[in-house]
Amino acid sequence: MDEKGFIEQEEIFSQVLRAGRRTYFFDVRETKAGDYYLTITESKKFTHEDGSFHYKKHKIYLYKEDFTEFAEILDKATSFIVGEKGQEVISERHQKDYHKVNGEEVNGSEVSNSSTDSFTDVNFEDI
Repeated sequence: MDEKGFIEQEEIFSQVLRAGRRTYFFDVRETKAGDYYLTITESKKFTHEDGSFHYKKHKIYLYKEDFTEFAEILDKATSFIVGEKGQEVISERHQKDYHKVNGEEVNGSEVSNSSTDSFTDVNFEDI
């Protein structure tokens, strides 16, 4: 039993998707009646100032009678997003190489000392 007094169901099938500070767990479990259902768990890591950390978890229970409609709506929603905004991730915070340097957001090894510096700033008098 877990801390809430519920009996944990044995996982029949499990897949994990790691996405930055978030991890998604897709677990097939069995009901008391012997049928299967899906749990989708989002786990997000939070770090405290003292270096300790904790995880916040959110769980969705999805039963067979809802699979078709759920998959259709998920497909429509994701297709809409990709159709409107494309595959490219707009927010640098979601890039795998994103991190902060001196409180400033930095993507990969690109570091700029001034917010006005740009590779497109060209002085034509130099040409």
